[in-house]
Amino acid sequence: RERKLRALNDMMGGVLEVKKEDILKMDIPPPPFISKPEDVWSDEEKKIFREHEKKVKQLNEEKENYRRALENELKKLEASIQETTQNFDETVCKLSERKVKIEMVIYQEELKIVNLIYALLLDEELDTREVGLHNFLMKKEKEKNLECSFTKEFADVPANLFDELFQLYKHRPKTPMTEILPGTANPYGDGSGSAEDYKDALTLLMKAMDELDSPEHMPNGLDLSMWEHFCLARRNKMESEELVKWMALTLAEMQAFLQRRMDDNEKIKSEIEDIFQELTWLQEEKMKLQLNLTVQFLLKQGQVELESTKIPDYSDAILINKSVIEELNCSIMAQGQKKIASMVECKEFSKGIFQLEWEHKKMRMQIDDLKQKARDIVTLPISKDRQLFLTVLNYDSRIAHHISVMEQTLGIMDKLHKKNVKNRQKRIKELEKCISLKEQANYELSLELKEMLVSVSERRHIFEAADTRHVSEKIAKQRYREILKQKHLRGLVKEQEEQFEILQAEVERLKSRTFPIL
Repeated sequence: RERKLRALNDMMGGVLEVKKEDILKMDIPPPPFISKPEDVWSDEEKKIFREHEKKVKQLNEEKENYRRALENELKKLEASIQETTQNFDETVCKLSERKVKIEMVIYQEELKIVNLIYALLLDEELDTREVGLHNFLMKKEKEKNLECSFTKEFADVPANLFDELFQLYKHRPKTPMTEILPGTANPYGDGSGSAEDYKDALTLLMKAMDELDSPEHMPNGLDLSMWEHFCLARRNKMESEELVKWMALTLAEMQAFLQRRMDDNEKIKSEIEDIFQELTWLQEEKMKLQLNLTVQFLLKQGQVELESTKIPDYSDAILINKSVIEELNCSIMAQGQKKIASMVECKEFSKGIFQLEWEHKKMRMQIDDLKQKARDIVTLPISKDRQLFLTVLNYDSRIAHHISVMEQTLGIMDKLHKKNVKNRQKRIKELEKCISLKEQANYELSLELKEMLVSVSERRHIFEAADTRHVSEKIAKQRYREILKQKHLRGLVKEQEEQFEILQAEVERLKSRTFPIL
């Protein structure tokens, strides 16, 4: 049993079941005789060593297989993790897009709510201002009516009490009104105070006149009745002057009062006009706000093209129907087609004008050509051929007959020329043969001459050596004859050459005459 436990501890690590993870930790211990050299091993030890190697090899194979299995499992886990991560990212992306869309819809609805609240507040403010202006206008009209009724009711009150009563009428406990300027008495009321003042002034004036009317101031020599009449006239004049002064003062007061009332009336009118203008402006703004509604559009990205990155201001934009733009485009296209048609018509018309100008120019040039032809006809010299052309009736037939005669003559001359050419060519061939013979003879003579010269030189030497006179004379005569013969032959060759040149020139002349083009 102890051996089994020891073997279990040695081989299995003290456990009966080996886990796969423990394979990598397992290690087979070498046999105890491994430290000995192999030469001293016994057969049994060698057998144990081979078994040990097999076990080690088997263990290494199991480790390698387990390592490969772990690597495959690791790859599968990594692929699974990557797939799970990708699916999670896609889900998060979809959720984020859905969140953005939901927030966009929420913001759109909030913007609609804000626009509606703003429109309601603006409408309420405009209504409040309009009601306030109407109340202010009604208050002003009521005050004006009350003032008019107060003036009518208390028209018989004296002027010195009217202002005080009017101030008391307008006085309020806590809201004092504007003070009335002094001297705003009603000239259309009871003028008893002013009349009394006038009577007092007139009485004082009359008292002063009594002193002037006393007889002490009468001039000497004037009748008393006349003086009394003068004093009466002077009194009347003074009374009339005083009355004019009093009337002028009254008129000035009335004009000042009228001016003040007109100023007040203009001021009230201007205030009423301002109120009416403000009411009109409020009504226009209200109508504009009712018509100029804020419309919210949902546009896809890419359908709105902007020149810059800034968002444009669409506050002054107008929302119109698509049919209006289409009708406008149709009208623009129709106008464009009309313009193009008019331009084409104008082009054709200008083209016709250019063509007419060209035809006119052509006719002018034809006229100039005809005039030039007429001048040429007038100045043309009349030759014999032209006279024949003008006088002979069948000029064409005559010309044709003349041409046929000339053609026959030309044919005869051509035949004769060919015959002469053949004769000349035959003669040229004969001369060429003769020349060749002469050249051959000249060549032979030159050879003979060379031989003769050689023989002459030999004979000269012999003659000089033999000193025979007879032989020398004979040789000299023979030489003289040969010289004469050579001279005759040279003259004959020269004469034949001259004849050959003459014949060749004649042949060239006949060729140029027969074939002038060549």
